[in-house]
Amino acid sequence: MHRWQGALIVLLNPLLWLGALGLPRPQIGDCGENEGPVGGVSPPIPTVTSSSGSLRGDSGLLGGNAPLPDPEKSDSAIVPNPQLVNGQEADAKLGLYLDFDSADPPQPIRGENGNTDPGPRTFDYEKLNPDLFAPPRTDAGDMPNLMWPMGLSHNRPGTGKNSGWARQQNVDVLPAAKAMAGVDMRLAPNAYRELHWHTANEWGMILKGCVRVAAVDDEGRNFVDDVCAGDVWFFPAGIPHSIQAFEKGAEFLLVFDQGDFTEDGTFLVSELFLRNPVEVLSKDLRAGVDAFENLPKDQLYIFNGTPAPADISEQNVTSPAGAITGNASYTYHWSQQAPYTVPGGSIKILDPLTFRVASMFSAALVLVQPGALREIHWHTTSDEWNFFLQGAGRITVYGAPASSRTYDFTAAGVGYVPAACGHYVENTGEEDLVFLEVLQAPKFTDISVAQWLALTPRQVVKDHLSLPDAVLDALPREKPIILTGNQNLTALAGGGSAFSVS
Repeated sequence: MHRWQGALIVLLNPLLWLGALGLPRPQIGDCGENEGPVGGVSPPIPTVTSSSGSLRGDSGLLGGNAPLPDPEKSDSAIVPNPQLVNGQEADAKLGLYLDFDSADPPQPIRGENGNTDPGPRTFDYEKLNPDLFAPPRTDAGDMPNLMWPMGLSHNRPGTGKNSGWARQQNVDVLPAAKAMAGVDMRLAPNAYRELHWHTANEWGMILKGCVRVAAVDDEGRNFVDDVCAGDVWFFPAGIPHSIQAFEKGAEFLLVFDQGDFTEDGTFLVSELFLRNPVEVLSKDLRAGVDAFENLPKDQLYIFNGTPAPADISEQNVTSPAGAITGNASYTYHWSQQAPYTVPGGSIKILDPLTFRVASMFSAALVLVQPGALREIHWHTTSDEWNFFLQGAGRITVYGAPASSRTYDFTAAGVGYVPAACGHYVENTGEEDLVFLEVLQAPKFTDISVAQWLALTPRQVVKDHLSLPDAVLDALPREKPIILTGNQNLTALAGGGSAFSVS
């Protein structure tokens, strides 16, 4: 090889080019972690060119044989000058939200609770989960994990080139979520989620873009519709359907009424044809064997397709049994529903009262403004499945008789609240918090703590909680749903108010 040919290869290969210039190879960036001695190791260790030493020590290092260590010369566990954030020294029972973004590094301290952390750490996790790292003193007892960020889910790519992906949450990663599971799916422009069906009911909501959905029910009626961001579909268990993105692609959320549901267990039309004898296919579809020579060699899953015609009527096949319309419709254009607005945010509900086909799926799309609170409440018979679309928030879940835990959420986080467990959702960020509450119920309902107390005989409430008359006088007889709050979440630490700006 001539010298110029070797140089050309280096220039055309970015990795070789970086090496030729002595530049560092791409590596994971600084995600925030402790440095220096740890576990008896003092990185960085010297680089060597040959092996030396022994893999194991000898009996001379056993306790009683080895020389005693000198604690005065050992690595110290003291963290000098720990940096605490605003509100961190306040009484821990106040449960103030601690913003660890400015802490370098954060420390698991609240008031007189906890101590510094000198050991192995990744600071970014702690900054995202301050209420787990430095929990309020009101957290107590044993509670299962009730949160899962989709960012930690395995992302399964489509089979077509850059066709899309899907990631899921089920009991494998969130064991407490026994009644519902979720899938976040992306389709490239014109890509399909291939024709398929499930053993579970599927409730879907478009997050970005638009898709065309098509289905046929067990009476031979057909359905086709276009839905865009904010719109919803529902396909009952066993109903075959397809989803195709339009020119701008799409991302959507799927919720299933089985906690152990897995996207990898879906029935697929490609596999149906691959797993039946060709002789049977020929007989069933009244076609020669050669008609099946070009069947896919493997499942299609998510794959690229030809663009759907803009005119939906071109794909609306006429069925002798008729089309699925009216209350039987599989879609609901939720994006066109105006929300119910209150001081502090808004909410809109979609349940079987208006979307009848989704017989046990009830959902609320909630917007909570900075500092505001989705009031303390619980749902009488259904678990609640949450998906956070935007912003940052936290939830404390109270479980009988004396347990609670506080969890922090950001976009694409899944929360799960077992039936009858009291909880709230507080906006802990600087932007609006947008999230979904999904129930397995024929109607979206909840019990409001504030309204419950307002409608309970006053003397009963006073005997139980010793609340002053001024508080009882102000209790609302209608559900507040959302309550405004001070955007300064540590205002109480300075003598301010949690619910108003002084």
